[in-house]
Formats: sequence, structure tokens, C-alpha cells
Amino acid sequence: MLKQIDSHLWVAEQPLKYLGLPVGTRMTVILLSRERLLLISPINIDKETKAQLDLIGKVKFIIAPNLFHHLYLAECQQRYPQAELIATPGLEKKKPNLTIDKIFFRDEISFDSELEYLLFDGFQVLIPPKIVPANEIVFFHPESKTLILTDTIFNFDRNFPLITQLATRVLGCYQYLRPSLLEKIAIQDKEKLKQSIQKIMAWDFQRVIMAHGNIVENNAKEQLKAGYQWFTD
Repeated sequence: MLKQIDSHLWVAEQPLKYLGLPVGTRMTVILLSRERLLLISPINIDKETKAQLDLIGKVKFIIAPNLFHHLYLAECQQRYPQAELIATPGLEKKKPNLTIDKIFFRDEISFDSELEYLLFDGFQVLIPPKIVPANEIVFFHPESKTLILTDTIFNFDRNFPLITQLATRVLGCYQYLRPSLLEKIAIQDKEKLKQSIQKIMAWDFQRVIMAHGNIVENNAKEQLKAGYQWFTD
């Protein structure tokens, strides 16, 4: 089911476990001009959600924002064969069976100033026992002043199951808008990471949407600045 966040912005959520922890996941939906819909990090789109999307517009873009959020891409393509799948660099090698139409920073991709994006260069993830790049593309929706992240920030609280609360307390992202200790440990090029953060903070956003955790509606920029300061210290 879609939840409206702003006039041309929605999210849809579903349960998801990561490393055994219930963390949930979230898809972001943006209505662009000419009734074009853009889906960032698609989830399993059920009949109800599809019906809601069909009332809003036509799905034209399916976005794979990093190297991890690819579970429902093929299924989403089947539902919307007319849509372009635009992926982060490297996904074409990780998932060679996917039919990818365009790749960020390789192909010419423009959303007519309705959506801005950049590569969160330097951000890596510890997936025991390896450290791997996320290759995450982050987005800014100027109309709603919303920053859209995927796995580069979290925000867990008491609304999540107790086991998730306990784990995220240990990992440093319980009731804080910031990455976890797993990402902090994975840092290898702090200067490159800081440069990416500086570019993100230059956007005039007031709201932060992420894939895992609670959306931040108030004081989001200040919270994000503090979270990334902890992350890079």
C-alpha cells in the first residue's frame, strides 16, 4: 500500500530481514512531469499497490540505487515492461541476467531537473567477512526538499522488534540518524567519503527517506550532519 509523503511523493513498505534482523524495507515513488512514475528500490508490488500506482501515473523508470537492492527488480520489470531499468555501476556484473537499460554515469540520464542524484563515493559495507562497495546513488527531490537514501543511513526506534532494537543499540544506529558500526568499520578512504557527504549536505533538503528505519520529517539536515560526523570521526 502506498503512503503519500508529499504532493508528488509516496513510499511503500514491506517486511525484510537482514542478517536475521527484522529491518523492513521501503520503496520510494516519485511522480515526474507527463505522468511519469519513478520507483526507487522497488519492493514486491502487490495488486493493491499496483492499482494505486496505476491511478497516479505510468511507471517509466525503475531505479536500482545500489549493489544490494536488486531482489525485486526482475519481478518489477515483468509488471512494467515499458519501464527503463536504470542501475548503479557494477550491478550489470553482479546480476548479469538482469536486462539493464541504462547505467548511472555511463549513459546519459536526465530527469529534467525534477530529480538530482550523485554517487556516494567511498561508502562501503562490512558483510562479514568481506568489505564491499555499496556503489549507492543518492537522490534529491527539489520540489519536496527530500533526500532519498537507501543503505547509507538508518533510523531505528522502539517501533521495531526488540531484537532489532537491541542489535541497533550495539551497532550505534538506535534512535540516531546515521550508518551503523558495520559501515564505520568498513571505511577505507575517509577523505573521499567526506567529499561525498559535503556534496550531499549542499542540497537544500528538509526530509530524509531511507530504505530501513523511520522517515525523518523534522530537523533532518541537522540530524544527518551529526550522524555523518560521528560516522567519519
